[in-house]
Amino acid sequence: MYSTEEEWLLAENKKVVLFGMSGLGKTHISNILRQSGEWYHYSIDYRIGTRYMGEHIEDSYKEDAMKSPYLRELLLGDSIHISSNISFDNLAPLSNYLGKPGNEGKGGLSIEEYKKRQAQHHIAEVKALLDTPNFIDKSNRIYGYPNFVCDTGGSICEVVNPDDPNDPVLKTLAENTLMVWIEGSSHHTDELIKRFDENPKPMCYDSGFLDLKWKEYLKINKCSVNDVDPDDFVRWTYSEAMAHRNPIYQSMASWGITVQADLISQVKTPSDFNSLIGSTISRNIK
Repeated sequence: MYSTEEEWLLAENKKVVLFGMSGLGKTHISNILRQSGEWYHYSIDYRIGTRYMGEHIEDSYKEDAMKSPYLRELLLGDSIHISSNISFDNLAPLSNYLGKPGNEGKGGLSIEEYKKRQAQHHIAEVKALLDTPNFIDKSNRIYGYPNFVCDTGGSICEVVNPDDPNDPVLKTLAENTLMVWIEGSSHHTDELIKRFDENPKPMCYDSGFLDLKWKEYLKINKCSVNDVDPDDFVRWTYSEAMAHRNPIYQSMASWGITVQADLISQVKTPSDFNSLIGSTISRNIK
């Protein structure tokens, strides 16, 4: 999209996609840019949770509500309305819907239901990513934003094949934006794992990877499906997923430019961001 540093800095319509591990600054940078009033912030996770999985999420709430005689009567009589209150800053409805597999008494989902929801998310993520050109157009034509930032989810690497030059998602993004990989160090990886251990959250995985890790977990822990502790499984799988995802991100980097997470953390203003991207483009040319 931008062949030189000067071309980037002088561009009246800057368009970028930020990708990388969750927790390395994608949303933080997107918020800084959005708050300037000059950048449209397109959140892939928000789009997934509203446009493509909102009905699934709300149906799950209604299904639980119908189990209560009190709520069932109110719901059937249209006396109450159940909806998801998802926002850019609160993606909990989407995260909670994805859930964790394991013992239902500990808040887990059956592995069959878990896989079904994972498949739903995979389809939704691809669609949300392919919507990017449409939102670039709308952000400028309707809302008048000159610049555009796409804030991707950490699982983008699970729905693309960076070694395929015709991968529909990556080809669409690369033709319409500058793709920016935020690369973390081993220190960042350790910190992310530590943070996840303290607060394990649902994640989206490639189906082949999930099947493999589910079988490995059962074998290593010598337990049945009903004995799986949901939090313990996702904690163990997270570090495995980090090792699985990093090579994919590295391959994806060839579709754009790479910026170190330590440098991203120093960005305080849109001007800082523009300078960092410009200097990175310059180094890539040399």
